[in-house]
Amino acid sequence: MPNIPRKIVAPALSVHYSHPNCSELLKSTIYSLLRQMNPLLDRDVVYLCIGTDRATGDCLGPLVGTFLQQRLPGLNLFGNLEHPSHAANLPDVIDEIKLLYSDPVIVAIDASLGCEDRVGYISVQEGGLTPGTALKKRLPTVGDFHISAVVNVGGYLEQMVLQNTRLFVVYRMADLISQGLWGAHILYNREMTFHSEYSYQPAAAQ
Repeated sequence: MPNIPRKIVAPALSVHYSHPNCSELLKSTIYSLLRQMNPLLDRDVVYLCIGTDRATGDCLGPLVGTFLQQRLPGLNLFGNLEHPSHAANLPDVIDEIKLLYSDPVIVAIDASLGCEDRVGYISVQEGGLTPGTALKKRLPTVGDFHISAVVNVGGYLEQMVLQNTRLFVVYRMADLISQGLWGAHILYNREMTFHSEYSYQPAAAQ
């Protein structure tokens, strides 16, 4: 469900998937944003991986979701290869998140189309993304911050472009994004655990 940003906003990170430190750069940036969005460590974190497995160019989100589930079972996660979050069900998925969690930090992950020289770049950026804009679909903007990966060139016959996107590139980017998310979540969860233990003060014995 690729997106094309409506306005140019400088991302917190933009890195090509071939960069030797790609996953580490993603990890540190994602962790910084998680802490920025939740300074009191009192909000749930939800990962929303958007896309469908019916087009190679749009399966980045579901692949990330599946990789994350394998690395971190029990994560607050919506969207994987088995149960994708796509154009047809995204509003219902968002409603479910609102029902299950009170004011969560939502990390949205999706593929995007862009200029030829941007193909292969992964960006992490504050604010939500609007899925489906590349295909002229009207879907709700979602995410406290988002991760997008440029899987192919946009601007002409987008549906055909998605069907003819190389799976290797999408798979590689999805794997690197999931590595970065996994590493950031481990750091974040460790800090939450420390915060909970430090904040807990048992009542004095009578």
